[in-house]
Amino acid sequence: MKARFITLDGIDGAGKSTNLAVIKNWFEARRLPVLFTREPGGTPVGEALREILLNPATRAGLRTETLMMFAARCQHIEDVILPALQKGIHVVSDRFTDATFAYQGGGRGVPQADIETLENWVQGSLRPDLTILLDVPLEVSMSRLAETREKDRFEQEAADFFTRVRQSYLQRAAAAPHRYAVIDSNRARSEVQADIEATLAGHFS
Repeated sequence: MKARFITLDGIDGAGKSTNLAVIKNWFEARRLPVLFTREPGGTPVGEALREILLNPATRAGLRTETLMMFAARCQHIEDVILPALQKGIHVVSDRFTDATFAYQGGGRGVPQADIETLENWVQGSLRPDLTILLDVPLEVSMSRLAETREKDRFEQEAADFFTRVRQSYLQRAAAAPHRYAVIDSNRARSEVQADIEATLAGHFS
């Protein structure tokens, strides 16, 4: 079986952390070789950039922020993602380039063409085989974030920012339905889990 590159994405508060455990259990139950990683991060360089990017005290321009995201991603691809895939190990990443299109593009207003240029330069032909997009209404996202730990630099953004981010995600999913599985995560955990498991089973059938 060809190693698959799977990403999990969605706005803050969509339930990624909870449902990553569902994906881990699914792979473990089938004894499939898999590597779990995250963005920004996944490497020492990426984790250092993550600290800067998420720090509420950071003041970075739009281009700087976007370039840092892709700098972390470049190292991530070279050191973690591609080596694993080449060894036949499936890779599951908590966020990938869809997040840049949504947050820096939709949220911040960076032109899509600029992001696409960086995507092609950094990633070459690498694209996720499957993106599981967890979706919740904005009010649910805001409510969940209000109950969490101290908010990071992105989580502190206003509601209209997250409205644009969510719209960007959904627009990308609608434009490429063969790659995205949009899952309503504003339901009972068991229902969301069942949909994720069904999506994975269908992808690996």
